[in-house]
Amino acid sequence: MNFKLPTYPENQTAMKKYMQSQFEFNGVRAPERHLIERQLWQSVKQFEPSRLMQLIDELYQQSTREYQYVAIDLALRAVRRWRRADLEHLMILIVQKSWWDSIDEWRKVFSAYVKYRPDEFDWVSHLFLGADNFWLRRIAITLQLSFYDQTDVGFLVEAITADIDTDEFFIQKAIGWALRNYGKVNPNWVVAFVASHDLMTFAQREALKNIKK
Repeated sequence: MNFKLPTYPENQTAMKKYMQSQFEFNGVRAPERHLIERQLWQSVKQFEPSRLMQLIDELYQQSTREYQYVAIDLALRAVRRWRRADLEHLMILIVQKSWWDSIDEWRKVFSAYVKYRPDEFDWVSHLFLGADNFWLRRIAITLQLSFYDQTDVGFLVEAITADIDTDEFFIQKAIGWALRNYGKVNPNWVVAFVASHDLMTFAQREALKNIKK
């Protein structure tokens, strides 16, 4: 499929700088990109899963960052079509061109999958728990961000405590983020958890930031 994003040179420098020069950009701002993604989906949503996965692969290998965003968006839109083998294939892409922006978007794909197939939660969650790659462990910690009162607290604790001493900013950020989100429905539990665990200062501050004292 001959799909190309527009290029806006006037936006490229600022977007690259925002991402700490990790990637090159076409310069397509998010609102326009989301519109393009919706239009693309209309033209490919009837594809068989294998053909759609091939397109996702092709997009993900493009040199500018916006193509990875488009690929992940297609994977999310098609989430009800995926099976275990498809998710295992997406795991290959996750660890390519990894940075917080792609990781946090990939997390949405796997979160949506287990919301649709709750019986697959244990299998999916353990794709990430204990992984050597810390980006995958970030997904383990943040997998349930949108679950709120449906959160598997046991897994949340397991994912956090496995990395509680990890001196990696993006892991500590994830710990604070996950606790802060769960605190929206169970603040007392979060306060008690923080009090009973030796969290790093940054994660503790993030976890309690929105909880009234």
